Amino acid sequence: MIWTDIYINHCKTPFSAGQFKEIDFVERVQAILAETGAPPECLKLELTESTVFDQVEETIEKMKQIKALGLTFSMDDFGTGYSSLQYFKRLPLDQIKIDQSFVRDIHRDAEDAAIVKTIIAMGKALKLQVIAEGVETVEQQNFLTDNGCEAFQGYLFCRPKAAAELTEQLLSATTT
Repeated sequence: MIWTDIYINHCKTPFSAGQFKEIDFVERVQAILAETGAPPECLKLELTESTVFDQVEETIEKMKQIKALGLTFSMDDFGTGYSSLQYFKRLPLDQIKIDQSFVRDIHRDAEDAAIVKTIIAMGKALKLQVIAEGVETVEQQNFLTDNGCEAFQGYLFCRPKAAAELTEQLLSATTT
């Protein structure tokens, strides 16, 4: 099962692709927003290609309804599924995340480098933020930066942390 995340009040609430496809998912998101008071413009739903391109018409409509609530969308692991560019251009996305499998070998594999450059160019042309996942070396970051990618995730910046540890670190950073 593929899990996607919604972050509310420093808590990660996972939801599955199956839950996203449920008829009342939009209403459930509305209820969570009302219950928590979370500002929707600060929330992002990450979906994978397989979630988005299964029952694509229904998914596009549901994404539009959720976007109207003020949330944003990111497509995770971009490039690893079977995307149709015809449908892709219709998605109300704000961001795409280049899968780490392409980033990992950009200095050793000309095809991975070409794919990454193409994804960045396409994302920019479609006015999407492009994030590279799995950035572990300065060389990878430099390649990505040189090709127009402005956002990164990976061990180069920080190892995964427990929510409590991260919250403590963020709170201490704001008080100093």
